[in-house]
Amino acid sequence: MTEFEGDVIAAFGRHVIVRGAPGSGHGEVRARPSGRRLVVVCGDRVRCEADPTHNEVLIVEVLPRRSLLARSSVRGDSEPIVANITQLVVVIAPVPQPDFFIVDRYLCAATSAGVMGAIAVNKSDLADGSAVSTEIAALTGAGYRHISCSAKAGSGLDELRTLLAGDVSVLVGQSGVGKSSIVGALLPESDIATGGLMREEEGRHTTTASRSYELASGGTLIDSPGVRDFAPAVDKLDEKTLGFPELAQRAGTCKFQDCKHLQEPGCAVIAAVGTGAVSPRRYESYRRLRRLYNDLVESQGYRSRRR
Repeated sequence: MTEFEGDVIAAFGRHVIVRGAPGSGHGEVRARPSGRRLVVVCGDRVRCEADPTHNEVLIVEVLPRRSLLARSSVRGDSEPIVANITQLVVVIAPVPQPDFFIVDRYLCAATSAGVMGAIAVNKSDLADGSAVSTEIAALTGAGYRHISCSAKAGSGLDELRTLLAGDVSVLVGQSGVGKSSIVGALLPESDIATGGLMREEEGRHTTTASRSYELASGGTLIDSPGVRDFAPAVDKLDEKTLGFPELAQRAGTCKFQDCKHLQEPGCAVIAAVGTGAVSPRRYESYRRLRRLYNDLVESQGYRSRRR
């Protein structure tokens, strides 16, 4: 057995690809966790053991994570998605029609992970409705950065490179918004090494895997699978504001310290919604996430009492 450290650059279920650290004597190798309780995700730094006798590499330890993006399962459990990121970029497009409630939840997850959140509008060469522009204005007003680009037409890619430079960024969003097309536009050779290894291992299309790529312009980019729905991990969310920055800016001036910003008298958030200082749609998004948060927390409490 020989030990080495490396970075997980691709993950699909229990199968991952690890890139060994320089000087380790290991390039990109397929590996698997040594036990069922060891959860490994793309972006993790890991310690491995190579067994030449059985021609396999086992991951025996996940080294401390600097950040972790996680989601809630239907049971309320926290499920890791990617690790050690510094930025989350939600990709939307005119087609398919954006679900801004999912966008909000991803951005709340970014806040809970302690990383920056941003929005990239892909397919900007297609007609962009005023509703999308209104929502983008609300998001930028809340403090999020955004860029517009078209992976197909090649427009806006320099702005996107600037947004990604120097960060470890993960692309997230609904299926069909063109995240993989963005990766292909930024890195035309990106699928050769990692994608081939994953297909050989799984026999499936590689868009179901999370993969990371080094950008020539600086930084690291992780492409994640598209989703139909998303809920941030409830145990990571700030209980008072659930990760909405415009609420956090006003929560301190509410009449009651434990204000949930739903129907309490003297709520500064509700007052700001009434004046238009806080987007009514974003506030409704908060209300929906609050209901989900309460349901999942209650579910967790019920299950803990059953143990």
